[in-house]
Amino acid sequence: MVPGTLGAVAESGRTRLDQLRDVALTCTRCPLAQGRTQVVFGVGNPRADLLFVGEGPGREEDLAGEPFVGRSGKLLDRLMAEEIGLTRAECYIANVVKCRPPNNRNPAPDEIAACRPYLEEQIALIVPAVVVTLGNFATQLLMDRTDGIGKLRGSVYPYGPGHLVPTYHPAYVLRAGGEAMAEMRADLVRAKRLVAERPS
Repeated sequence: MVPGTLGAVAESGRTRLDQLRDVALTCTRCPLAQGRTQVVFGVGNPRADLLFVGEGPGREEDLAGEPFVGRSGKLLDRLMAEEIGLTRAECYIANVVKCRPPNNRNPAPDEIAACRPYLEEQIALIVPAVVVTLGNFATQLLMDRTDGIGKLRGSVYPYGPGHLVPTYHPAYVLRAGGEAMAEMRADLVRAKRLVAERPS
């Protein structure tokens, strides 16, 4: 088992990520479990070079069981295709918390703490070359910083064996418009360059 925080997952013909998903699907570690329709574990290529991490599922994600399927997801898919040349099936997309907070409120610290081991294990199993954090929550958690995304984006940071590229959450870009869109595009171009530099 890749070192992580959830302990050993029994070996079988299934991937370790699939086994981790099975554990997450029955999780009751925090109160978010009581209001969810389903756990939104993550989606994409389990050997992806590029991993996107968002905040948490919204209503549409909770119903579909997949991250970023609403308006924000459509924008993310478009920018991935235009700036990186990838589809969501070729990268991996996950969230800080796997269950929808009520009324799409921000995740509480105890909810983030309860779900953090799942995200850390996903990263350990996928071993991406680049992690792109989408918005404040994912960026602050993985970087262990309190600075806002406006200050942290625009740079590349070392993360594990690879790099971390913080950028805006697509929902913010939909509200903010042109300048934020251009900055997010530039961040994704940075991520693309770093992925291209990964030794094959």
